[in-house]
This record gives sequence, structure tokens and C-alpha cells, in this order.
Amino acid sequence: GSSGVAAAAGLYRYLRDFCGCHLSWSGAQLRLPDPLPRLRAEIRAAAPGRYRYYQNVCAQSYSFAWWDWARWEREIDWMALSGINLAPAFAGQEAVWQRVYHNLGLNQSEIDKYFTGPAFLAWNRMGNLRRWAGPLPPAWHLKQLYLQYRIVERMRSLGMTTVLPAFAGHVPQGILRVFPRVNATRLGGWSHFDCTYSCVYLLDPEDSMFQVIGTLFLKELIKEFGTDHVYSADTFNEMTPLSSDPAYLSRVSNAVFRSMTGADPEALWLMQGWLFQHQPEFWHPAQVRALLHGVPLGRMIVLDLFAESKPVYQWTESFYGQPFIWCMLHNFGGNHGLFGTVEAINHGPFMARRFPNSTMVGTGLVPEGIEQNDMVYELMNELGWRQEPLDLPSWVSRYAERRYGAPNAAAAGAWRLLLRSVYNCTGVCVNHNRSPLVRRPSLHMDTELWYNASDVYEAWRLLLSASAELGSSPTFRYDLVDVTRQAAQQLVSNYYLDIRSAFQSHALPELLTAGGVLVYDLLPELNSLLSSHSLFLLGRWLESARAMATSDREAEQYELNARNQVTLWGPSGNILDYANKQLGGLVLDYYGVRWSLFVSELVESLNSGRPFHQDEFNQAVFQVERGFVFNKKHYPTMPAGDTLEISRKLFLKYYP
Repeated sequence: GSSGVAAAAGLYRYLRDFCGCHLSWSGAQLRLPDPLPRLRAEIRAAAPGRYRYYQNVCAQSYSFAWWDWARWEREIDWMALSGINLAPAFAGQEAVWQRVYHNLGLNQSEIDKYFTGPAFLAWNRMGNLRRWAGPLPPAWHLKQLYLQYRIVERMRSLGMTTVLPAFAGHVPQGILRVFPRVNATRLGGWSHFDCTYSCVYLLDPEDSMFQVIGTLFLKELIKEFGTDHVYSADTFNEMTPLSSDPAYLSRVSNAVFRSMTGADPEALWLMQGWLFQHQPEFWHPAQVRALLHGVPLGRMIVLDLFAESKPVYQWTESFYGQPFIWCMLHNFGGNHGLFGTVEAINHGPFMARRFPNSTMVGTGLVPEGIEQNDMVYELMNELGWRQEPLDLPSWVSRYAERRYGAPNAAAAGAWRLLLRSVYNCTGVCVNHNRSPLVRRPSLHMDTELWYNASDVYEAWRLLLSASAELGSSPTFRYDLVDVTRQAAQQLVSNYYLDIRSAFQSHALPELLTAGGVLVYDLLPELNSLLSSHSLFLLGRWLESARAMATSDREAEQYELNARNQVTLWGPSGNILDYANKQLGGLVLDYYGVRWSLFVSELVESLNSGRPFHQDEFNQAVFQVERGFVFNKKHYPTMPAGDTLEISRKLFLKYYP
């Protein structure tokens, strides 16, 4: 291989194509043939683009927040085998920032009022949030520094280019005390947060302190970790700039870039292109061009972050000459739910390369959360090395065989059904799980699907029929849980529609029947199913948070961070259920309790003749949601029950 990554990717290609093996987040199938197959001739492969990029800044919080070195090492090895050669290394940056802030004269309480808790650092780093769920204990900084040393060492030893964080212009309020004449403006609130936990200060690009702080931080970071000369900074992530004047926007990007080159003359800026499609009413061509052209051409790489659904390169003349990476975002909030846009990713990168004067330099995987929908990521990784699209139905049949370690007609048939339905969303597709299962109940819930629900039910039947042959395969068991979970999610929508219809037509017996089945049988059965697999346990997520702590107090803080992120996402449900997960424990004690309250309120309304008021219900259910965050209940970290048996039981009861 021309690098460690190329050699590792070659090894995985041999394992995959000649030995029938498979590696993914949910498990590995590594039954090697004996003897190992010999190649008749040398096989050479070259990727069509320079980069295969991986990681979304949000995944640092939604997925990686509580990782130890063993988990990081596994991920980095998977990255190398997948051919990833460009990725962020963001751990430990708060320790360096703390050092810089102290050197500038800030006191500890001013720093503590700035950093968020560990589960929300991604948005602190982009200037969206401050203070929420913090502060960061001293032990956190030490552990993250230790992790970062190992992460960058491992990535570089495999020939990956690490992307380090740089200064985007956001500063703690304490800077204004130490430097009273500094020119900084307070940004507005982000998402549904007010200025209690948002409204961060942004330095004026012309202020001399912009260069002082930016260069000081980067020099300190490089001294600590070395550099591969690529840096990430996002000044306006989901934040409206103070002015739409192109000259101002160019000054901002130029200031960010100069603060990089002040520490490293070879600096290359890697920037997320999310802002352009997120706020199209602000980012017109003149504004986009101005921001991009504040940096010399070729010294910035833009991640076209949501290219499978909302490509930006098409309406910006290929980012007005700056190189870009065609990225598949795919997942929001680390939600569970079968989803894919396979046709878009099978053709999109090749269309982007053929675009007039294309500046595309690679492909990328940028999910907000990982450990879901393995197939889509395996497909995207393979496409990063290809010169033309794949024949998807035959590819997915081979995928099923490799994943389970044996050919099976029923399993392959199930995957072809899933491929054409749930994995083939077309048009502008946003994979944010809005199923009534994982949303706060109301009488106006979205039950629309982009696929034919019967295809998932049939895939469920086919997988169960393959369980006698494939039931011992760990990856098969994972997929059976996932497909059964998807079928149950569809069933929840059906019962919800029955509940709503019964309520609206004042049919109390039907309301009691549908509500009773949902609350007392379907949701508990789904919870049992999820509790039978280690990768679907709430206890695992909470325990990984507690394991990062060095004291009981830290453990409690980290657990509250972990619980809040997957539920309320903020003190008062500011981004409620954005990061919803379907986990054993969460389904029963959070979603289930909400549904129970909702059904009770509707029954009470019909009994008393008093109208149902959503506002009153929201206030009552918020106490339930908040109660879950603070309930301190211990959840199992080991699975219980037989996955195959529970899935079969659900099937016999509920298969439509």
C-alpha cells in the first residue's frame, strides 16, 4: 500500500471479496477459509479522489462522548480497514483552551461558566452553547488529553491525516473583563435556547485579539500534539452572521485563516458546508462566495455535508473554486431507525465528479451519530474506491452472505426488500426519526413513511424464517432486533392512529382497547426485545458515562448529561427528543410512561366530557420526562432473554 490506510483497505478488500468476511459497528464475521485463498494475479486499486473523510463534529457528543481508549482503538482500526484517510482528532482541546484562557488572565469560574458538560461539547465548540450541564471537572481534561495522545499517534501510524481544531472567533465573557476594549458582539440564542445557556460572544475579525487568541491556541495545540496541517473551524454553524455584507463575511473567514497560518504557515482549513443549506435565506451566492474567497483558493476544503439530499456544490459553481468533499450525512442525532438513500449515494459522487469544473477531492461519511444502519456505511465506504456505481441488488445479496457467514435465500430476499423500500428514500430525505414511538404524544403526530410498510413486515418474516440456519450469528441477531424494532415502530403508528380515531369519534371501548394494547403489551414487548441485545441497552450508555468519572459526584454529573441528551436535550426540553434512541429501559420508563399518561388523559377527557388540552398535557408530561432524567434508577448493562424467541413471539402476536 502507498500508506498504512491503503494497505489496511487492501487487507479488508481481500477479507471481504475473497474470504467472505465482514466488519461493522454491530459485529464482525471473520470465519476464514482454510487454506486462505491465493490470488491468481496482482490486483491494483486506486481511489478516484484524494480523500475519504469520516466523522461529524456532532458525533463527538452523540456517539464518542464516553469512549475509552479500547473503543477508540477499535474505531480507528475500522477506519483504516474502511480506507478512511482524513478525520478529526478533537479530544482534549478544552484542556488546551483552559491553559490559554488562564494565560490570558481569565479565572477558573469564568472558564467554568463557558464550557458545557461532556455530552454537549460539540455545540460549545461551534459557539452554539455555553455552561449547560457543565462545568468540566479537572479529571475530565486529564483523561481527554491522555486519549488524544493515543488517538493522534494511532491515526498517524496508519497514515491518516488528522484534523485538529482551530479558533473560530467565539470567546468566553471573561475576555471582556480582562480586555475591556476588545470588540466583541453577542450572538443570538441558538435553537430553542435563550441567553442563559447560549448567546456566545464573537470577536470582530479586525480586532487584534482575534489573531492573538487564535494563534496562541493553535501554537499550544501543535506543541502538544504535533500537526498534519489541516484544521477545522465553524464560525457560523446554525448562527446568523451579524451582517450579510460580503466584505464583512470575507473579513471573518480571512481572520480565521490568518489565525491558523500565524501558527502554521502550511495550514489548510477544513470547513463544514452545513451552514449554506441550513440557512439558504441568508447564504445567497454573493455571501457564500465572499466567505469562501476570504481564503486563498486551494487552502480550504469544504465538506458538502448533506450532498446525498441537498448538495451545495450544484448551486455554488463547485464552491466557487474551493476544493470540496462529497459527504453522506445520513443520520441525525444518532437516532435508531432503518433508513438510507442508496440510489442517491450510488450515483451522487460520480455526478459530482463530472460536474463542470468540479473541484471535488473525495468522499465522506458524516453521520451525527453512529452504530446504526451498518449496510449504508459499508456501501458508502466501498463507493469511495470505485470509478462507477454498483449493481445494488446483487451487492446487497453478497452483503447478506458476508455479514452472516453463509448463503441464505430468505436472508438475501429480506435485504433486497429492505434495499428497495426503507433504504431507498428519494428526493430531499431527512433521516430524523419522527415516529410517534419516540416523540411526545399529541393528536397531530406524523405517521408518514417514505416506503411501503409491508416490505419491512415481509423482511421481518423472511429473517425469522432464516433464524434456524443463521441464529447463531451475532450480526444476524443484531439485524433481527433492528428489523423487528422497525416493524414494532410501524405498529406503534398504527395503534396511535386507532387511538386518535377512537378519541375523535368518542368511542371509549375502542380507545381503551387500542391504548391498552399499546401501553400494556406492545411497548413492554419491544422493551424486552431491545433488552435482549447488548447494543440496544440504555444501561450501556449510562454506564459508559459513569465509567469516565473519578468520583461519585462526577459520575452523577456524567449520568445526568447522558440521560438529558437522549431525552430533554436541554433544561426544559429545548430540543426535545432530537437524539432519541430505542433502547431497553428507555422504551419502557420514558416513552412508555409518556404514552400511558397520554392514553389516560384521553380516556379521562371522554369520561368527563372535558376537552383535551395539549398545553396542559405538555406541562404534565414534562414532569414525567424530567423525572426520568433524575430518577437514578440503575439499568442493566447485560442483555436478558432470547432475541429469537422474543422476536418470534412479537411476530406471532402482531404480524399484520
